[in-house]
Amino acid sequence: MNFPQGFRAGAVAAGLKSSGALDLTIIENFGPTSSCAAVFTSNKVVAAPVTWTKQILKGGAIRSVVLNSGGANACTGPQGFADTHLTAETVANALGISSSEVAVCSTGLIGELLPMHKMLAGIQSICLSLSVDSLDSSARAIMTTDTKPKISSKEILGSTFTGIAKGAGMLAPALATMLSVVMTDAVVDEKHLQEIFTRVCNRTFNRIDSDGCTSTNDTVILMASGSSGVQISDSNLEQTLMEVCGSLATQLIGDAEGHTKIVSIEVINAGSEDDAVAVGRACARNNLLKCALFGGDPNWGRILAALGTADADFDPADVDV
Repeated sequence: MNFPQGFRAGAVAAGLKSSGALDLTIIENFGPTSSCAAVFTSNKVVAAPVTWTKQILKGGAIRSVVLNSGGANACTGPQGFADTHLTAETVANALGISSSEVAVCSTGLIGELLPMHKMLAGIQSICLSLSVDSLDSSARAIMTTDTKPKISSKEILGSTFTGIAKGAGMLAPALATMLSVVMTDAVVDEKHLQEIFTRVCNRTFNRIDSDGCTSTNDTVILMASGSSGVQISDSNLEQTLMEVCGSLATQLIGDAEGHTKIVSIEVINAGSEDDAVAVGRACARNNLLKCALFGGDPNWGRILAALGTADADFDPADVDV
């Protein structure tokens, strides 16, 4: 499986992980357009890369994303942000673009500065060997406690949508301890791109829950290169993104730390979507219900008990399980 047209990447073991595994990747959009959108963690404590990427997103163009595992660069103060800025500047200089077009994503241990001499050397090495066939390496470079890479791809009307993601713990809205980059070579209408992508993420990544914890670094980025020349409608764009992101979200929950089961919660005839989400999350986060599911105990009373804790308007007498 390769990248959509207009994208290339590289990955190295920069020494950020003690295991010596791949831990740094750069993805470049060298196509004719640089349309982008992104969704971030809702945690009030955010990592330096999240702050940086939120700022550059206002410019409306992302040409490259640099992602590292082995260190979150969160709760690292002004030096952590300076390191993020330097990371973007180094990538930009190597690729001949502006640092305001370089998104930065990190994942790993909170509270420690990154070894920048290793980061910068790794960046230089990657930028000399970018290729179109390094999708699997990029997906592996962002893994932390993941046991396998997460990749999803879909073709529609001559265009390709491909995404990679990582995340195995802190899987709770929104988003999870996760990073994801979704790429397409379609020509997209920028006017509603952010709105569509936010809606897609809310109904995919933000609907999974493993341990009820929310990370400081969560970032999902969409980049469109336009290299296929295929103009795609907003409806086809949203549907295809739903399929790709939905697949990635399912892969994430299927690799959650300590998981033994994947449970799908469907709420029917709720008064509103917000009520449905509240009821679903009340069940997903209920430890007694989780124990019943783990033990294979069909104790439906625990479902009703969990429903009653939800901030949603419903009549218990009308509930069917």
